[in-house]
Amino acid sequence: MRAAWYEKQGPPNESLVIGDMPEPMPAPSEIRIRIAASGVNPGDVKKRQDTFGVGMPYPRVIPHSDGAGVVDHVGDGVDPKWIGQRVWCFGAQSYRPFGTAAELCVVPETQVFELPDDVSFEQGALLGIPGLTAHRAVHAGGAVEGRTVLVQGGAGAVGTCAVRLARLAGATVIATVQSPAQSEVAKEAGAHQVVESGEGTAARVVAIAPGGIDHIVEVAFAANIASDEQMLKLGGSIATYASNAPDATIPFWPLVFKNVRVFFLGSDDFPLEAKREAARDMNDAIQQGWVGLPVGARFALEQIAEAHAFIEERKGAGRVIVTI
Repeated sequence: MRAAWYEKQGPPNESLVIGDMPEPMPAPSEIRIRIAASGVNPGDVKKRQDTFGVGMPYPRVIPHSDGAGVVDHVGDGVDPKWIGQRVWCFGAQSYRPFGTAAELCVVPETQVFELPDDVSFEQGALLGIPGLTAHRAVHAGGAVEGRTVLVQGGAGAVGTCAVRLARLAGATVIATVQSPAQSEVAKEAGAHQVVESGEGTAARVVAIAPGGIDHIVEVAFAANIASDEQMLKLGGSIATYASNAPDATIPFWPLVFKNVRVFFLGSDDFPLEAKREAARDMNDAIQQGWVGLPVGARFALEQIAEAHAFIEERKGAGRVIVTI
């Protein structure tokens, strides 16, 4: 099979290789997918860059955790009815060496979900890390029905999913964005109110929700924690999955006096059932008419280095897809 891989970390054009590998065979309880589209996430790029100093976890890594395609083989103990099904998967390269940047990918059955007939393979390949992270970020603090949820960065990949999932869960959703164009993305996802970020953001949010915010989904923890504290009501919560800086100074006593709970979220290590619940809810969100995440750029497998560079250099908005 054709695949992309790296055996050393570094710049994309120096580390990523395209070539042929033996076809993988599914072990018991595993499913093999003939990949049509492979989603490229910032986390995939960071692993290849060794951003967090973990090093090479395996001698050879096929990148990308998310993908979609058609099942062509199943392992022992897996119902053969899967064969021929359109599916999407998550976690293909989470604690496993070989992800979806290949013609064939093997994943555990528990990480595979049917792709609705009217949903493209591209959209299926975008549902994994953003959807699972967003779902956990929305629900980490408890049920949100009847509560007010603020999504910081409501037009980003995780943010857009969080807006949609919070709205479907019965929350009143406020989203912050950086531009009028992003405002339309957040509104389409279901935000009741949208606020452009900048000076006075906290005051504008409080004017919309004078009783305070119950729960915040946070994309830039270091930059926003001080204003988040101002917006939260007593007993409120924050779920953060990213930060604009690795170190953050927090307003400790104000957070203490408000009894604020803070959840730090890393998608690779969510409980499996939480991931599966998120996957089911993402399928529901798509089937209920959400258009999904915008695709910013498409690359062939042979152009995977360009796909990674597109994300590293922030060459444009929208998600990045490698088509296979």
